[in-house]
Amino acid sequence: MRKELLRGEQVIVITRQQPRMLFGPVLAFILVPAAAAFACAWIVKGGPGKLLPVITSDWTQWLVAACLAIVAIVLLGYSLPRFIRWRSIRYILTSGRIVARFGMLRRGDWQVPLAAVRSVGIQQSLLQRILRSGNISLDTGHPGEAVLADVPEVGKFRSFILDAMAELPTNVRFGPGAVQETGDFDSFAGPVDYPDAALPWDMREGGRDER
Repeated sequence: MRKELLRGEQVIVITRQQPRMLFGPVLAFILVPAAAAFACAWIVKGGPGKLLPVITSDWTQWLVAACLAIVAIVLLGYSLPRFIRWRSIRYILTSGRIVARFGMLRRGDWQVPLAAVRSVGIQQSLLQRILRSGNISLDTGHPGEAVLADVPEVGKFRSFILDAMAELPTNVRFGPGAVQETGDFDSFAGPVDYPDAALPWDMREGGRDER
């Protein structure tokens, strides 16, 4: 990320979507192998033959293979793709821009300069309110809105955006060029009101006073 920053720009916050989308995949990751192990043990002990006498011991290896195939299909076709999709989405707030990145193999992104943002809105469903997440919409005055979907700790993230907008320099513009590689980008601990342990994102050195 450092090499992609503009001159004088610094990273403030990096986060991913609220991980509620992983509830189903994680549940499947735990329950399906457990159920398959139980089924395999039952098959090896001759359970199917007791229910249907036509099923002989010759069927055992095929039934066990079918259980393992079901596990592979669920994990590789359901749990893993959803985890990769969640992992591949990042929202980055810098001292000059908001950047949303999508995808791992096929990458895409969009970015909005903070100077172009007129207002920052929040929309929350009932579940999002319970989980303290939400969608942040950025009004830039152009048709359509840029939306950050399912941001964790959405109220605090919006406050970071508003703080960064308030600290935009009035006589300095961000220009092309990479920032220096020196400096510890992980040293910023954030405002005292938001301790690191309570926030689901990476705090970085940014355009705010350190306390």
